[in-house]
Amino acid sequence: MTDQNKDELFMRRAIELAAKAEEEGEVPVGAVVVYNGQVIGEGWNRSIGQHDATAHAEIMALRQAGKVIQNYRLLEATLYVTLEPCPMCAAAMVHSRVGKVIYGACDLKTGAAGSVMNLLSYEQVNHHVACESGLLADECRAQLQAFFKRRRAEKKAEKKARQAALGEHQAKA
Repeated sequence: MTDQNKDELFMRRAIELAAKAEEEGEVPVGAVVVYNGQVIGEGWNRSIGQHDATAHAEIMALRQAGKVIQNYRLLEATLYVTLEPCPMCAAAMVHSRVGKVIYGACDLKTGAAGSVMNLLSYEQVNHHVACESGLLADECRAQLQAFFKRRRAEKKAEKKARQAALGEHQAKA
């Protein structure tokens, strides 16, 4: 199996994990940590359900990976994630010494791997994380866009229902 095929296989697993996040009402982002060709950590967004701002997919995957190898330093590990890491997650990758991150969709609002800023190769930190972007980007982006489109439609329907209920209440008064 070629490296490209392996990368796609691991990113497809991250996409599956993102679907788990969506099932739980979370923003659909999934992450996989691979070391020596083996998955050692998996995660998906859980911030809402766990009431924890740090429960992003990447953090969850890094935590699991560290427990599996009994070391927070993940030298030579590759982290696959469906969305460009935010500043918190990028910093966690630097601190855990991840060797490489491969992400799907760019995050033009909070991306910290090159879109808005680049913390992965900030010259003044002691470790730089290699980075590749755009792997299965269309699929990753479509998953996120469909989620937010549905979420907006749900909010619009809720607002309309509230307005209708308020109108009925006012008519009775």
